Amino acid sequence: MHVSLLGRRCRALILGAFISVATIALPASAQVPGVFDVTQHGAAGDGQTVNTKAIQATIDACAQAGGGSVVFPAGRYVSGTVFLKDNVRLELASGAVLLGSTNLADYPITRCEFPSRTDTYTARALIWGEGLHNVGISGPGTIDGQGAAFRDFEATPEEMAAHTETYTAEGRHVPTKNYFNRPYIIRLISCRDVLIENLTLLNSPMWMQHYLDCDFVTLRGVKVINHGAANNDMVDIDCCRDVVISDCFGDSDDDALTLKSTGARPTERVTITNCVLASHCNAIKAGTESAGGFKDIAISNCVITRSVHEHLAGRAEGLGGIALEIVDGGTLDGVTISNITVQDTTAPIFLRLGNRARPAKVSDPKPGVGTFRNVSISNIVARGASSTGCAIAGIPGHPIENVSLSNVQMIFAGGGTAEQAAATVPENEDKYPESTMFGTLPAYGLYVRHVTGLSLNDIQLSTATPDLRPALVCDDVRDLRVEAFRAAVMPDAIAAVLLNNTSNVLITGSQAAEGSTFLRMNGTCERVSLLGNDLSRARVPFSSETEPAPVLVSGNIMPAGE
Repeated sequence: MHVSLLGRRCRALILGAFISVATIALPASAQVPGVFDVTQHGAAGDGQTVNTKAIQATIDACAQAGGGSVVFPAGRYVSGTVFLKDNVRLELASGAVLLGSTNLADYPITRCEFPSRTDTYTARALIWGEGLHNVGISGPGTIDGQGAAFRDFEATPEEMAAHTETYTAEGRHVPTKNYFNRPYIIRLISCRDVLIENLTLLNSPMWMQHYLDCDFVTLRGVKVINHGAANNDMVDIDCCRDVVISDCFGDSDDDALTLKSTGARPTERVTITNCVLASHCNAIKAGTESAGGFKDIAISNCVITRSVHEHLAGRAEGLGGIALEIVDGGTLDGVTISNITVQDTTAPIFLRLGNRARPAKVSDPKPGVGTFRNVSISNIVARGASSTGCAIAGIPGHPIENVSLSNVQMIFAGGGTAEQAAATVPENEDKYPESTMFGTLPAYGLYVRHVTGLSLNDIQLSTATPDLRPALVCDDVRDLRVEAFRAAVMPDAIAAVLLNNTSNVLITGSQAAEGSTFLRMNGTCERVSLLGNDLSRARVPFSSETEPAPVLVSGNIMPAGE
């Protein structure tokens, strides 16, 4: 009886509490401190009304109040360019979609103060911020740039002339007509403490996100599908410092996770982890622009897979899995990449030091050849690579330095011919860097040229179809260490490992394929050591065009009769 009465009293108190809360609950129109609803400033989520002024008014009100959140309730909000303010965060609720207007007039030309090669690109964006601190954009809503509407939006001669005069006077690069009228979705310049999280980003007319000269940038839980137009990068981190990118998904027509240094400052102290990426170009890339260089970059635990979308650029299967490039001066130093799987791309690994030598500003002197050193790539599994092969290539007199590849397994398409194995590879010093820039390489696996200090440890290479090219070709390489190397190679191939003009070589703990020539040396090769290898299945353990062969042989298991 007592328990029953107590239970009835408890239920009455709980019910009374709900009635009390319902009675005093604020109406939907009331303003919660620090939270600013775009609909309270006149925005309509009907998918038709252009809400630029209403959204900007909300941002301004939030900033004037000291900062807070600008909230988009469920709905479809069309807008042109809006300008973020200090301490303001855009929050898109579930079911909220911010649609980029398809009217170019809604995106005013906005010149940034930081000079860079991106002056040749667009000066428009849907969300713009410069010189700000503590800004962000979060989901779980969506931003859709409707980029397909801008595919043919080239600038008129009148537009170009008006803009060219100002840029030329400042010694800056002049915009290019086919970029000029295609806005970015997010462009933040010289900002500090940036947080982008839990968003879905779709269909930019240009790059999806461009962070230029920013400090302390975090991208977390962002999903990007970018196939609206040309130049559809997933994200570009450009001349930025202290960046963390994690738990993101990207499928882009152009490069996906892209590090650039289009200005005079390096991109440095960057961590990228736990991402799934697809691209018709390069999935993980440092370059192409490299004026400021790249320092202290750590990339780990990513899956690179084939895009399911039609492609405008690149190739259906993608051009590169991991691409590191220094071609416009600058220094790449201190890059570690580990635990990556790569499925169906032209070249799983592409490392290039070139000399395109484009300055950050027209008024800057032409940069000298950059520096590429201290790179570690480990725990890579790649399947479905093309017949092109992977290049690690410097230029004469300017080698790539101190590169380590370890625990790498790669399966290539194969099908290479003896003619391709004997082909001369052009230097292409000033050519745009891409995995296809040399054509089909003389090695089906790794083609290494102009490198000093290369370590290859626990490398497994094979082909899906027979191939008459070597698995590894080294040309003008110094200080080469090959350990636990295994490669499929045809008996008629010139060798599994081909050394041209290479010195200070140690090959140890490796295995020869059945009936193959394991090692061949051409040109001037010096101080080559074969120590502790299993060469018992080789038809020819090693050969050289010079006699006596410059090889120290010790502790190997040799073929019967050797």
